[in-house]
Amino acid sequence: MRRRDFIILLAGARGGWPSAVSAQQKAMPVVGFLGGISPGLSASNVAAFRQGLSETGYVEGQNLVIEYRWAEGHYDRLPALAADLVGRKVDVIASGGTPSTLAARRATAAIPIVFMAGGDPVELGLVGSFARPGGNLTGFTIVGAELMPKRLELMSELIPEAKVMALLVNPNNSTTERIIRDLQEAGRVKGVRLHILKAEAESEFETAFAALVQLHAGALLVSTDSFFFSRREQLVALAARNAVPAIYDVRDFAAAGGLISYGTSLAAVYRQIGTYVGKILEGVKPADLPVQQPTKLEYLRTYSTCAERNAKDD
Repeated sequence: MRRRDFIILLAGARGGWPSAVSAQQKAMPVVGFLGGISPGLSASNVAAFRQGLSETGYVEGQNLVIEYRWAEGHYDRLPALAADLVGRKVDVIASGGTPSTLAARRATAAIPIVFMAGGDPVELGLVGSFARPGGNLTGFTIVGAELMPKRLELMSELIPEAKVMALLVNPNNSTTERIIRDLQEAGRVKGVRLHILKAEAESEFETAFAALVQLHAGALLVSTDSFFFSRREQLVALAARNAVPAIYDVRDFAAAGGLISYGTSLAAVYRQIGTYVGKILEGVKPADLPVQQPTKLEYLRTYSTCAERNAKDD
């Protein structure tokens, strides 16, 4: 081979190296994680998600890339964040919470989505059925909305003298109307008068609790909502300051000082989401993975009543 031809051939080979390297980098699967709150508040859930991925052979930074997008409790940001993940052509989207899931579903009908929903995914229009999801979505429900009547029942048993209760909801949550309807019916059965308090921003919490005091509510039920979860310490502090017994959906509230929590273990659900994402990366279709409900619920009570708490503090 002549020297000039060799130089041209070598230059061509070198020119192809970046493309080859780029192709290898793109070959590593990319998962989009769409969260409704902040990374700090979701640290334990993200750790559980990574654990689930590792159980299927995927480790972030080794053979997997995870693109995180956080709404910081602002649901209006979710559509743009979901669209950004779709634009980056991620292989799978993991969505935490109903608002995030709805935003992801609207953003793509092609990319697989593994969700955690606080309401009935069939009723929400996410899947055709639990056994046969159909389409590009599957995942897990924490039955947050469905457990609200049970939480009212628990509070009625714990504080039988509370004939007036308040329900705190986020009007921007798609499950709010159902929660209100179900709780009002449960209240009638228990002989409890239920007042609805609404808050969609942190600045509205003080107003909601002031109304609660004026109504002489003997107990508070905090509905399942990602925004409320992200502000759990403030909600718990307000309940304590106003001496109102409150029940929440997950143990994180009780861990922050709340009186009672009853619901699904979020860590367990996020680990399962990770395993589902791993299976999809291996080639399993979302439609072939049934939507699952929790098999274990957690009940955590830090104190029986506010009076008991005050006695302990004294």
